[in-house]
Amino acid sequence: MCVRNVVSIVLVAIAAVLLLASCTGNSGTKGEYMQITQEEAKNIMDTQTGYVILDVRTDEEYATGHIPGAILIPDYEIGKRAESELTDKSQWILVYCRSGRRSKNASAELASLGYTNIKEFGGINDWQYDIVK
Repeated sequence: MCVRNVVSIVLVAIAAVLLLASCTGNSGTKGEYMQITQEEAKNIMDTQTGYVILDVRTDEEYATGHIPGAILIPDYEIGKRAESELTDKSQWILVYCRSGRRSKNASAELASLGYTNIKEFGGINDWQYDIVK
């Protein structure tokens, strides 16, 4: 194989990796959401307006403590309730659960429903800020 073919193959491989990397975790396109840190989520809560904090745990978990201002739609009800309760599909939605697994699943489902500004920030287990009990 000549050097020119090897270079072409390497360039195609690099382009493919960059394309795949750009398709995950970005916000603004149908089917995608952005994962952010809890510090970034708190900064949004402290400095921005017009966002929704979405708790996707169960009713019982929510009742034991939740982030101030959070609304509850359990992850298993996102498909049934999101479009009637989260009517602005371009609004920032900050999503969390207990440990981070359900919030990722719920964020992916919201993205598949056409929501474009989903910010997933993990679980309340690691939340270092205020909690309403």
